[in-house]
Amino acid sequence: MSNRDYKKFNIGSIAHIYNRGNNKEKIFFDDQDYRAFLFRLALVLGFDQKELQNENLLSMPYSRIRIEFKGKNKFKIHAFCLMPNHFHLLIEQVGDTSISKLISKVCSSYSKYINKKYKRVGHTFQDCFKAVIIENNPQLMWVSSYIHMNAVKDGLVKHPSEYLWSSYNDYTSLRNLPLVTKELLIETFGDEKNFIEQTLNFSVKVSL
Repeated sequence: MSNRDYKKFNIGSIAHIYNRGNNKEKIFFDDQDYRAFLFRLALVLGFDQKELQNENLLSMPYSRIRIEFKGKNKFKIHAFCLMPNHFHLLIEQVGDTSISKLISKVCSSYSKYINKKYKRVGHTFQDCFKAVIIENNPQLMWVSSYIHMNAVKDGLVKHPSEYLWSSYNDYTSLRNLPLVTKELLIETFGDEKNFIEQTLNFSVKVSL
């Protein structure tokens, strides 16, 4: 893959964003932590807390978190996977606000949450996030499959549909999280059937 750590995002940029815990430590310890990250991501995307209350994977009903960020319609999340010690996001920058600002807001707020919940100090994430700009459709399909098969690759599940904390099920009519924009990948793969087929045929032995 090319353009590793490329940070010059522009309108129309689609990037594979990923980062892991400091010292390769866990960043998600229970289901609430996964929800807390997705909840913050949804807020930064411009969703109101009331819009998220009926979504089990996004709802944090007792949260008082406020993220000052006018991000509605400025970004699209095409894929995600949250793993115990790292995360992957496939993000498109639609407006003139940089992807870097979105990631900074989410990770900064989540780090505060983790440190407060577990009475920790210091950095939650290792250095700055990594970014790879998507340059063509084959690369887009490769990254999508890599993200959606990540839990299989790491041995957490045998089939991607068994893993809650990725967007795979949003592409297979099993779920419909509002923060996932599906049209681009479905169009690129051709249809849902081909998306599923090529994702499941992806070699889980590959790594970044």
